[in-house]
Parts: sequence; C-alpha cells; structure tokens
Amino acid sequence: MCNKHLKQFKLYLVLLLLWTPVTVMADARYPLEPMDLSSPRATLNSFMKEGDAIYQKIDELYRSTPSQAAAEQNIEHVKKMLRTFDLDDIPPAAAYDIGVDGLTYLYEVLSRIELPSQADIPDASAYAEIKNDKEEKTKPISWTIPHTEITLIRVAEGKNEGQFLFSSATIMRLGEFYEKTRLLPYRHDIPFKNFSEMRHYLSMETWLISSRTIESFPHWLKHSVYEQAVWKWIVLAILIAVIAVIVLVINRLMQRRLSNYSGICHIHLIITPLLLLMIPLVLEFANLHLTLTGLVSGSVILVSEATTYFLLAWIVWSGSHVIAEIIISSPKIADKSLNASLLRLVARTIAIILVIIIILYVFKQLGFPMYGMLAGLGVGGIAIALAAQPTIENFIGSLNLFSDKPVRVGDFCRYGEDPTAGWQRIGTIEAIGIRSTKIRGIDSTITTIPNADFSKMHIINHSRRSRMLLLTVLGLRYETTDDQLRYVITTLRDMLLAHPRIIDEEPRVRFIGFGDFSLNVEIRVDIKTSNRDEYRAIQEDIYFRVMKIVKASGTGFAFPSRTVYHSRDEGLDKDLQQSAEKQVRDWCSAQELPFPNFSLDYLQKNRNTLDYPPEGSPEASE
Repeated sequence: MCNKHLKQFKLYLVLLLLWTPVTVMADARYPLEPMDLSSPRATLNSFMKEGDAIYQKIDELYRSTPSQAAAEQNIEHVKKMLRTFDLDDIPPAAAYDIGVDGLTYLYEVLSRIELPSQADIPDASAYAEIKNDKEEKTKPISWTIPHTEITLIRVAEGKNEGQFLFSSATIMRLGEFYEKTRLLPYRHDIPFKNFSEMRHYLSMETWLISSRTIESFPHWLKHSVYEQAVWKWIVLAILIAVIAVIVLVINRLMQRRLSNYSGICHIHLIITPLLLLMIPLVLEFANLHLTLTGLVSGSVILVSEATTYFLLAWIVWSGSHVIAEIIISSPKIADKSLNASLLRLVARTIAIILVIIIILYVFKQLGFPMYGMLAGLGVGGIAIALAAQPTIENFIGSLNLFSDKPVRVGDFCRYGEDPTAGWQRIGTIEAIGIRSTKIRGIDSTITTIPNADFSKMHIINHSRRSRMLLLTVLGLRYETTDDQLRYVITTLRDMLLAHPRIIDEEPRVRFIGFGDFSLNVEIRVDIKTSNRDEYRAIQEDIYFRVMKIVKASGTGFAFPSRTVYHSRDEGLDKDLQQSAEKQVRDWCSAQELPFPNFSLDYLQKNRNTLDYPPEGSPEASE
C-alpha cells in the first residue's frame, strides 16, 4: 500500500505544483474573503475546494519532513472547512472532534458517490424571490443530495443566518455513510486516497512523529483496536503513567516543603488539583499528536474536558479556603472571631457561586438545555430557602453582630435577663460563628446561643469599659455619734482621694440613711482598670483601709442580726471617741470642716498621696 500511495503522490505532486501558484496568488490577493455559503451549490463547492487543499497539505506532513508550520496551515484549512457544518445542536465539548472526523468522512463519501451536475444543484438565484420575505425566511429550507441522506439546510437565525450548512443530523451519521461507501471507487480526482483508513495507525495531523518512522513499526503495532493502532494505545498509556508518577512525586515534595511554613501551610490543599491539571493537558496533546479518531477521540476529549472542569472546581473550592485562612492567620483577626467566620463564609459563598457557574458551563458544553436547568435551580432555590429559614435568620443575626460589634472574642460580658440571684448569664466570649455564639460562663460551662437570639439580647460588655465602679454600703453601729460619723466619712474621702487607682475628681462617700440596725454610709468610686482580677485586688486593698479607718474612729460595724449578751457590755472606747470628736471641733474652729465637700486647696494637697500598693506588698515602691 505504501508503494502505491507513493506513486499516487508523485502523480499528484505535478498537479500540485501547477495548481498551487494559482491558489496561493488568489489567497494572497484576497486573504480575508469569506467562504461562499449562500446556496447548496456554493457550500458544496466550498467544501470540496477546502478538502482538496487539506489533502494536498497532508503530503507535507506524511511524506516530507514534518514541520510545525505545515501542521498549523493544515489546521487553518480544517477550521475553515468546519464552517460548512451546522454544529449548533452538537455539544460544544465534542463539536470540534466530531467535526474533524466528519470532514474526513464526508470528503471521502462525496469523492466516491455520484454527485449531480452543477446545473442541478440550487444556487443563490433559486432563493432570490424569498430573500426579503420575513415569513418565508423563517421557514426551514433544505436540499438533499439525490439518492443520499446528506442534507444541507438554510440556517434561519443566529450568526450563520441565511447560510446553507450540512445539517447536524447528517454530521452525526457521517461515520455510517463512510462505512457504506468506503469500498466504492473514487469518482472525484482526490489528491490523497484512503486517508481515513490510514488515520487509524498513522499520526498524520502533527509534526512531532514522522510517518516514515511509524511505517517501519512491526505489523502488530499498526493493528487497529477500536479504530486505533496498538502503538497509539501504548504511547497513550505510557504518557498517562509518566504524568501520574510526576504528579505524585512533585505533590509529595511540595507538601514536605510547605509543612515547615505555618503561614502558607494551607496552600497544600490546591497543590494536588494544580498538578492533576497536567493529565487533561496530556490527553489533549495525545489526541492531537497521535491523531486519535472516532469514539476513542471523543471519549478522550470528554474525559479531558470533565477532568479539567472538575479540577478547576476543586481549585476554586480549596483556593477560597486557602485565601481566607491566610488572611485570618494575620495577628489582626482572631481565629474564632466573627470577622474570621464571615471571611470564611464570604470565601465559601464565592466558591459555591463559581463552582455552580463551572457546572452550568460544563452542562452547556455537554449539550444540556440551560433554560430548563436554570428554571429547576430557581424552584430548588425557593425550596431550599424555605427549609433553611432558621439558618438564614441566624445569618442575618450574624450580620447584625458584625455591623454593631457589641462583643468580640475574649470579651467578658453579661447577656439577656437572669431571674436568679447569682446572675449566671455572664461569661467570656469564646467563639462567634455564622450560626451561633459560644460563651464560657464563670463556672467554666459553655453556653451556645443562636445568633438570631443573641443579637436581640441586652448585652453588657464589661471588657469595653475603661473604669470599674466600686459601690458598697457600710453599716455602722447606732452608738456612733454624729462627730464620729463625720470623722469616718472625712477620713474615707481623704483615703480615696489619695489612692492612685481612684480616678474620681472627688470621691463620693455619703451618709445615706438609717437602716434597721445600722447607720448606712455609701462609698461610690471609679477604679482605673478594666481587668476584673485587678479590680478585685484594688477593692480588697480599699476594704482593708476602710476597716482601719472605722476602727480608728472608735466605732464599729453593725451586726445584721439580733444578739443577746449574757456578759457586761464594755461599751465603746471613750478615749478614741473623744479624740474623734475633738478632731471635728478643730475642723470647725479652723473653718475646714469638709461638709458638704472638700475645699479645692485640700483636694489638690491630698490627691494621690496615699501609698498603693500598700506597704509590705511585693509591688510596693521601695
């Protein structure tokens, strides 16, 4: 067969040399002239003309030295020839490969059957009378080659409106038509015979593999299995195996390297899909350079397309998580904060939208009806929205928490209404998620509250305050005289004024009334701290000082109970009582009685003069 083709090639080479200059001059003169598809005659002639050009270029790829330039020129002729096919009803993912196989089959079929004369094929003038009639123009018009089922139809709308193209039904049956006619003798002066048969074992549409090398293979390597030579199956398997090994090795190495960097440790999630993208690239490379045909070519392209979009969806899904986690790893964002949760939600939402777009695009490429799918998604979306109403409410509550920011992770707060005396609804915010907020109580328990409820509660954030209120009431015994009481109040004010952690301009210490068993003195001051433990330490220090002042005044604290004494009451200390009363009289004589308030000179003189922490404390200044 090879010698026979070589003789035929020599014969056609002479014709090619005579024909090529004219064609090249015509193409060079009008390089942008479109194909004439205005009638069945024009389309049929354009198809055969481009087919002759392709088959004449095949020799350069088949017999002569292969080159990339020749391959690219051949591909350009193929693309131009595909314009005669109506591929709108064919899934876009397989349209090109089905079209390329169909070109070969149709060219072979038309070269073997008897075609009608040019006069019997309708031209543009046959449709001139309905050219401007809109109603007639929308009606399907077709022409079928006599004694065949090969049909050309006029496209009614779209980018190819008014052009006559080979129908999609015809394109899908071209393999069947070729099998019925492949043994017939050629009627058309074809430049290269039996090309469809040779495509099964040769690599004729590429420039990487020499056809002479392929012809030197043993016969068993050129044997056809599912319309592909054995050597093609072997090369395809080797390519896939090599790529699989490379992907595994690189993936292992990259994961080991990245595991040492905590800041970008999440990047390993997208390494695998990025590396796996090499597989569809290899499949497309093999489909082109091995000249796979028929069902195998379609299957390879389908697997390649499906794998590519699946990996893209994988990359988008994992990549959104990686980007969100890298941003969250910055010191400004707490890992369990609402900002982090919303950032993760936004990343996931964007990823879901992109994945849905990819899925819809894949379905479009596979030829699924988009309008029906979109309608189904709309109905499904309504059903999901109704079922997920509580989740949506919690999400809106999360947005309210995000916009108002009443609390953050780590804040100590009081929330809601608590009927118990101990007020258990108080604790530290541990996590603010999209659905709920977790609070660790003062008893170390975890309370989980849906955000829809938490955002409606009264929340008191203790961590946001710059000061903490100390409020207490001293109950002094009824035996306390009025001068003793004045002494206690004055000395307490003096002590609080001198305390460095009290920030009031004038400490508020007042005699507020008579209790059932005590004279009540209220202390209300602000302590300069927001830390609860530090507040308790300062409060403790003040209480110790209060005890000393009360004791020094000669009075005492009232007992909140009835006591029956069976021994003689020793009474109060008369000396201390007289000393306190004398001090009050001295203040009166000197016009320095601090009632109702301290004088400005006294305030300036005594502010921050008390030692704190107290003497003897490890933190006391030396």
